[in-house]
Amino acid sequence: MEPPSRPVFCCTTAFAEHAALDRFFKLAERGTTPRREVLAGLTTFLTMAYIIVVNPGIMAQAGMDQGAAFVATCLAAAIGSALMGLLANYPVALAPGMGLNARFAFVVVAGMGVSWQVALGAVFLSGLLFLVVSLSGLREWLINAIPLSLKLGIAAGIGFFLLLIGLQGMGLVVDHPVTLVTLGSFRNPATLLSCFGFLLTAGLLARGVTGAIVIGILVTAALGVPFGLTQFQGIVSLPPSLAPTFLQMDLAGALGLGLLVIVFTFFLVDLLDNTGTLIATTHRAGLMRKDGTVPNLGRALMADSGGSMIGAVLGTSTTVSYIESAAGVQAGGRTGLTALTVAVLFLLALFLAPLATSIPAFATAPALVLVACLMAQSLRELHWEEPADYLPAIITALAMPLTFSISTGIGLGFISYAAIQLMAGRARSVSGAVWVLAAASVVKFYLAA
Repeated sequence: MEPPSRPVFCCTTAFAEHAALDRFFKLAERGTTPRREVLAGLTTFLTMAYIIVVNPGIMAQAGMDQGAAFVATCLAAAIGSALMGLLANYPVALAPGMGLNARFAFVVVAGMGVSWQVALGAVFLSGLLFLVVSLSGLREWLINAIPLSLKLGIAAGIGFFLLLIGLQGMGLVVDHPVTLVTLGSFRNPATLLSCFGFLLTAGLLARGVTGAIVIGILVTAALGVPFGLTQFQGIVSLPPSLAPTFLQMDLAGALGLGLLVIVFTFFLVDLLDNTGTLIATTHRAGLMRKDGTVPNLGRALMADSGGSMIGAVLGTSTTVSYIESAAGVQAGGRTGLTALTVAVLFLLALFLAPLATSIPAFATAPALVLVACLMAQSLRELHWEEPADYLPAIITALAMPLTFSISTGIGLGFISYAAIQLMAGRARSVSGAVWVLAAASVVKFYLAA
């Protein structure tokens, strides 16, 4: 008998590697495969790749070096996503958060006259506070104690939030001085291509085509080339230096009495935004238990808080769990291998920045709209015969897109839930966690006034 050929050895090695991945990430247990997880990671990355362009631009408005901010953005996203994948085994990616970066640059630095170094210190301290709360088990207790109805409202609300972002990216929703929003122009080629991309992706999904979202994004982007809407800037470039922002945070300045409010505000927004994202994505991925609790939540919270601290060290605003992860979940992502794939792609983006930034917003926007429609399904699980149950959930869901803030929607949800239960004579049925979060939301709104 001839000795085994090398291909047999390679197949054996590949099988062993597959088995190791299966054991670590529990692929079979969650009904997924390495190929599906990698594809889901690619989907998530494509829907959030805009951050590697947008965030450095916002950081530059705060006086920071844009090249260094680009590197910090990619590294913070890569490290944070890897932490989430390896520690929590969740298909959730992290990156500097939109909204928090705007608060950092335009409210804290430009509006309050605080240096960006001190602002980075505030981000680091808020992440540290976040970590302490997470390690103490307090935040896990808070999240798991949130009523299921509010969790369903949060999941749907984030879907509606994504819907508004997606429709804006498609050009279907634009601002209006009187009605606030109105229909965009169908004479815009980008809008027409986006609509085609949505229909293509929806059709592929209805036919059960694997990778429907990725195919839709890539085809839509390619169709933009003849119109000059998709412009490839090249493929490879060396990353800029990180030195101008690395370890530049001013902790002493951030500890000043006047800036403790900023630290606390960053912490509250980070808490509520990450809570909403984790609830929405775990629900969509089927990881949430029937009683509404989230398994392995403590490690996910550690990844969130650790990502924020690392981001501040590198030189960027607060790192958060990204709701765009829902696109990867819809593509089949169920484990941390999806997040780890995103981490690798962000590292590659350091050298492939021209290619990574060539995917235009009109090509990724249809994916967000599609995912938003799917996330709205959570509302069907509400107890529609009980007003005290569904009203706070609907307030939560609608407030997110209408205020353009996930944390605001969640805060209003907590307040309305506690108030309605109190007025209905059911105050004792409200958990202590909800009272705490409702009170914290009142404080947040007062500080933001």
